Amino acid sequence: MDMVGKIFGFGKKGEPPSPQQAIQKLRETEEILNKKTEFLESKIDKEIETAKKNGTKNKRMALNALKRKKRLEKQLRQIDGTLSTIEFQRESLENAQTNTEVLKNMSYAAKALKAAHRQLEVDDIHDMMDDIAEQNEIAREISDAFVPLGEEFDEEELLAELEELEQKVLEDNLLDVQTPSSASLEDGSELQLPDVPTQAVPVAASRKKKSAANEDDDLRGLAAWATS
Repeated sequence: MDMVGKIFGFGKKGEPPSPQQAIQKLRETEEILNKKTEFLESKIDKEIETAKKNGTKNKRMALNALKRKKRLEKQLRQIDGTLSTIEFQRESLENAQTNTEVLKNMSYAAKALKAAHRQLEVDDIHDMMDDIAEQNEIAREISDAFVPLGEEFDEEELLAELEELEQKVLEDNLLDVQTPSSASLEDGSELQLPDVPTQAVPVAASRKKKSAANEDDDLRGLAAWATS
């Protein structure tokens, strides 16, 4: 079993892992290494505290603590490098998986498009469009043939009639203008106009007497003519 098989759990005769399986394994490894990093960082902090406490009291213990800190830091750098490599591999696999899926879908769409075009011929499409245009022309001619006889109209006559109607509308609008029954004064109050009288205006008394005298003169003249 080679190193890849040891990491991912596959033997020489086993099938190669799928991108999903490899990505999952890399994520699990990243999680383990991150926990290891946290553990080493905590141990480094402890060794630093030990060195500080024994710096003046016990130099040998302080130096040993610093040596252990150095070894831990070396392990931490190695883990950081491994994490960077694993992260790069995981991202590459994820991109490859995405590209594979995109290509697969594009290939699927291309096959569907090819199958659709296989059922269509350019010449057949042109013939079909010509048939549609011809049938539309026939339909228009049939529709025109059903126009009743004598239904032809003079466009100038219609325009003249329309102009007369517009003039009549303008005249009616002018006649509909009504005189206002009240006007506004300068102080804002309304000036009430007198109502139009509904009864006959009485004739002056002098005018009535004059009319009666004229009637008497006419009667006397008529009597004189009858007896002569």
